[in-house]
Order: sequence, then C-alpha cells, then structure tokens
Amino acid sequence: MTSNNLREQTLTYGPAFFSGLLLVLCFPTIDLFLLAWVALIPFLISLFDKTPKQAFRAGVIFGIPYFFGTLYWIYHSINHYGGVSLVSSVVIVILLCLFLSLYSGIFASLFSLAIRNTKLPALLIAPAFWVVLEFLRSYIFTGFPWSSIGYSQYKFLTIIQIADITGVYGVSFLVVAVNGALADIFIIKKRIKDMPLFPFSYTVIGFVVLFLLVIVTIFYGQIRIKEERPGDLLRASIIQGNIEQDKKWEPSYQNTVMETYKDLSLNAAASSPTLIVWPETAVPFIFNTDREFTEELVDFQHQLRTYLFFGSILVKDRVDDRFLLSNSAVLLDDTGKVTYTYDKIHLVPFGEYVPFQKILFFLNKLVVGIGDYTGGNSHVRALSPFGEFAPLICYEIIFPGLVRKFYSDGGDFMINITNDAWFGRTTGPYQHFSMVVFRAVENRKPVLRAANTGISGFIDSSGRIHSKTSLFERATLTGDLKTDRTRSFYSRYGDLFSYVWIVVSILLLANIFGKVKSI
Repeated sequence: MTSNNLREQTLTYGPAFFSGLLLVLCFPTIDLFLLAWVALIPFLISLFDKTPKQAFRAGVIFGIPYFFGTLYWIYHSINHYGGVSLVSSVVIVILLCLFLSLYSGIFASLFSLAIRNTKLPALLIAPAFWVVLEFLRSYIFTGFPWSSIGYSQYKFLTIIQIADITGVYGVSFLVVAVNGALADIFIIKKRIKDMPLFPFSYTVIGFVVLFLLVIVTIFYGQIRIKEERPGDLLRASIIQGNIEQDKKWEPSYQNTVMETYKDLSLNAAASSPTLIVWPETAVPFIFNTDREFTEELVDFQHQLRTYLFFGSILVKDRVDDRFLLSNSAVLLDDTGKVTYTYDKIHLVPFGEYVPFQKILFFLNKLVVGIGDYTGGNSHVRALSPFGEFAPLICYEIIFPGLVRKFYSDGGDFMINITNDAWFGRTTGPYQHFSMVVFRAVENRKPVLRAANTGISGFIDSSGRIHSKTSLFERATLTGDLKTDRTRSFYSRYGDLFSYVWIVVSILLLANIFGKVKSI
C-alpha cells in the first residue's frame, strides 16, 4: 500500500476507529462517562459521504476497538481456566469482537443509507437504529448485551432513572441522540450542499424536541431519586470468601473453604442480620448429595440462627454415567430447613454448556466440570418473612428481559450471586457490577450482591451504590437496605420502548428502499 493510499484509508476510516477508542474510555474502570455523549461524533460525520458498503466497513472498524477494549478480559477465563494458550485465547476474543462488530457495521450501513435518502436528522436516525441493534444483540444467538452504551452512564444517576420505563436501551437512545444532534451541526452543511432546498426545519424541530426530552429526563430523574417508595428495612450481610478458583474443588481444600465461610459468617452474625448471603457455588460440594458436608452446613446454620442464602451445584438427574447438574441457589431458614431453591436459567455458552450442540457437536465446554449443566425454567420468587426476592446467578443479571420476568407482578428486592474470579484482575468484574445498577433502577428493586472475589455490594432501588468491596479481598459487608414494593413500568410491560423503535426502523427502511427502487 502506497503512502497516499494509506493516508486515504486513514482519513476514510480513522474517525470510526477513533470513536471506538473513545467509547472504551467511558466504561469501567476509566469511567469517563460524559465522554460517551460526544464520542460517536467523528464516526457519524464520517458516514455521510460513504456508500452503504463503505459504511459497513467503517462500522466494523469502529466496533473492533470498541468491543475488544471492553471485552478483552474474556481471554483470562479461556486462558487460565479453559486450558487454551494465551495466543489462542486472544484469537478467540478477537473473533468474538469481529462478530459483534457486524452489529456496528449494520448500524453504519443503515445510517449512511438513511441520512442520504431521507430528510430526517441524524439525532433521530442514529439512536433509532442503534437501540434496535443493541436490543437484538441481547437475544440473537443466546444474547450478549455486554458493552451497551447505556451502561457507561451507571454513575449518572439523574439520567438513568428513565430506565424504569425504557430499560437500559432508553439511556443508550438518549446518549446516541445527543451524539447525533452534535453531528447534525456538521452534516447539515453537506446536506444543504447536496440539496439546496433541504428543509432546515427538520433539524431545528429535532433539536427542540431533543432538548425538551433531556430536560424532562433530568426532571424525572430528580423526582425519582428523591421520592419515598413503600418498603421495609432489611439488615443483611454479604460474605466475600475470596476463594482461589483453581483450588476450590480440590478435596484437600474443601475444609478450608468451609471454615472460611463459617468464620466470616459468625463474625457477621454478631451484627444480627436477618439474612446472610454467600456467593455463587460458594460451597465446595454438591448440596444434598454429599451427605457429610450437607449435614455439617445445616448444623452450622443452627448456630447462626438467621437465614442463609448460598450458591451450590445440585444434581438434577443422571443419564448413563453422566450427572445432569444445575448451577443453583439455596435458601435455609433460621432452623436450617431448605425453604427455596433456584436453578440458573440462562447458562454461560461454552462455559456451562455448548449452544447449538447438534451443529457444534465437535466442541466441548471450555471449562471442564464434573458433569453437564442443565438450565432451570422457573421465574418464581423466594418467599420469606423479610420480603419476596429473586436470585440472579452471575451472568443472568446482564439480561434485562430475564430479570424483569421475576418482578412483573411484585417483589421486594433482588439478590445477585456471582463468581467473578473467572475474570481475574481485569475490567470485567467492574463492568459486571456496573450493569447491576441498571437492573435495580429498571425494576425499582434494591440489590444485594455477593461475589466470590468481588465486587460485592449494596445497591438501592435508585441505583445508588451504598457500599462495595474491592477485588480479591476476604470481606464481610453488613448494612440496612430498604426494600421496594414498587412495580415499575418496565417490570410490568417490558421492552415496549425498544419494540416501538423496531417498528419505526422497519417503516423507515421500507420508505428508503421504496425510494431507492423507484429511482
């Protein structure tokens, strides 16, 4: 490639790559969340002069730094616990990022098509297509909604309160709309040049509507943050055992793990909590199958004299020589009796099962276990004297649609148990924790989060982080958190906001393709 060609390619696709890099800075742990409101501007402006094919290429180039910068941590799980070499694990992450970049490529192609063939401003076109594709990414091929741009705003409490109506997608819409509005300032000159009679009023009206929308969002957010909602105080303790992932299941280490949780729980019990929460798969045995350890745990529960909620693997069935296991959560009452169990519904692809197994029959789970995992199918909340709650295990908390199913008809609070030791000391645990804030706001339910190695914490129903632990520390958190009996619009009706924009996008594309066909 000659120097002129290289310069031309840089000018053509450099803005897209630069915007992708800027977006990475908006997410934990850098957290320059205000940057997200302008990060897309170079990308959007650059798309105006491109054909849909060129725009698609630019969208992919935008997506590579964006997704790799926010998802690089996946290599750690594959490399350290999947037995895959460092080079191969990085290659796998790159391939995943290339796949996810297809979404940003499709967005760019549709945006360039719409901005050249309609009179609508970028402040409407960009967020409409962006939100639809983020929503689809949450469901297609089992779904992977990580890195949605709305999550970058988890610290911007005033703005994110609209999530109890729109879900996280409404926050993404607003961020992209502001980027689109600022891009319009530069694009409008090109549009008028191409079409001297271009109706400037479309853009002006769009600016006015967006300005009013931002004002209403801020006003709504302030009301929601300050309002008193019905609920009761719950005193709870979270136990963060900080157990080494590669030693956890060693027979010689089982007693050490149990003693760690016992000691921390006895210390927590001195503060008289109503509930003690242990992380995902906290117990290093199969509850109710390993009789000796099960009896030991129940006997210990008699000492605590409080409710204990913990993660455990359970045996659900046996097929030939294989155990069918579930990644589950168990609630013991203050007498040691099991009052509730929950089996994880949304399993981790290639970690707990292989998706599309008839097609991918040649692949095994990256993380080798002692059996094959089977998913649950019950969205029933746990009933307790201190309120009704749903337990979301690990990865499940990132799926807005799954979480809201537990609260469509009520509920008081939420528990999230996880084992983020798989992520190591990367940005993964911080991003995972930030996404929990949105589930609290969307459903107006406070969250108790217990993570094996962190981050554990208390989040109220307005998204405030009351307290949290650091990574890789053995810790106990005890606090009072107010439950919330509010049934939010999002909990009741789900993703109506996203469905509206799916319809709008289809109508917009039908109009565009109708015009193109007639030319």
